[in-house]
Amino acid sequence: MVMRNCDIVVFGATGFTGRLAAEYLAEHLPPGARWAIAGRSARKLEAVRDGLGLPGLPILVADSADPAALAKVAASTRVLITTVGPYLKYGEALVKACAEAGTDYLDLAAEQEFVDTMFVKYRAAATANGARIVHSAGFDSVPHDLGTYFTVKHLPEDVPITVDGVVQTSADFSGGTYHTVVNYLARLRQWRAAARARAAVEGQPTGRRSRNPSAWPARRFGLWLVPFPGVDGQNIAYSGRLLDRYGPDFTYRHWIGTRRFPAAAGIIGLVGTLLVGAQIKPLRSVLLRLKDSGAGPTEEVRARSTFTATFHGTGGGRHVVCRVSGGDPGYTETAKILGEAAMSLAFDDLPRTIGPVTPAAAMGDALIDRLVRAGITFELVEQRVEQRQAGSST
Repeated sequence: MVMRNCDIVVFGATGFTGRLAAEYLAEHLPPGARWAIAGRSARKLEAVRDGLGLPGLPILVADSADPAALAKVAASTRVLITTVGPYLKYGEALVKACAEAGTDYLDLAAEQEFVDTMFVKYRAAATANGARIVHSAGFDSVPHDLGTYFTVKHLPEDVPITVDGVVQTSADFSGGTYHTVVNYLARLRQWRAAARARAAVEGQPTGRRSRNPSAWPARRFGLWLVPFPGVDGQNIAYSGRLLDRYGPDFTYRHWIGTRRFPAAAGIIGLVGTLLVGAQIKPLRSVLLRLKDSGAGPTEEVRARSTFTATFHGTGGGRHVVCRVSGGDPGYTETAKILGEAAMSLAFDDLPRTIGPVTPAAAMGDALIDRLVRAGITFELVEQRVEQRQAGSST
């Protein structure tokens, strides 16, 4: 058995989100938990430690460009959190280190190309060594992944299921998210190639299928819906492939919802502008200069921000509406979700999983319970029998 000094390590604790995650763990870790903060600057890590008021907290110094140092960090802990992005640039060496060390790994990746590439390259090593590789363990994609899981559990078993997830938020894009979106749109060809490579390796489970099909803007559920591209829908479709409970034929569609058509048109226009501009290097440079990648909202702005994710699920003649809601999604709730996910992997009695897994497959009910206790709401809003199949409603 490998002897590890820590239960959890936060890599990137000197960054904005990493510091929030470290603050959350400092307040919520159970007595006796062993943890550390890690990054490339000892001086900055010491400042974070001083701010936490924990003079005895271990510091691990390692650079994302130093595979040997990252291997030592990975081997020292049971669970490793990394907030150091963009992950396409800085993330691979740490995934490799955790897969080879058998260390559970959590990140905040919203870059589908990164997630797919890591699946292809390190699935075998992670599986062989017993590591759980969990991407997108913040607002991307935990509320949506667990919200879908929560919704599916309120529908009949062993039937085709369709879920539409609709996200509404009062929060602004952070600088890091904005840069991720622009760079993501600039790499559509590479993203599609990575998706094809993953599909060839992963395939569909025997006798079942789970998918996240493309969609067009629509008017449904009393809202204007704009397809929400990116990592969430793909991660949820992967949960459907990992978990038999999603039925023999599972479909998930992911949307941004707004009550006003001009707002929906504005979202479409913004995405179109970014898509065109991201393909042309000089225009892409201009777009990236519009927002500082390190910019984060003030505490006052975060306190006013909220999110709601509503899930409309249909299967077996029944329709349910479930809702997940919370505060500022980009930072406050992301740090909370990431911290609770790390504690769940480290301390909860969970289903046996290995290799690349989603939050729903790895932690499921245990993480929902943790998030509810931490102030994020999961609720069943409505359930009824579909009129066209049963002729009545409940």
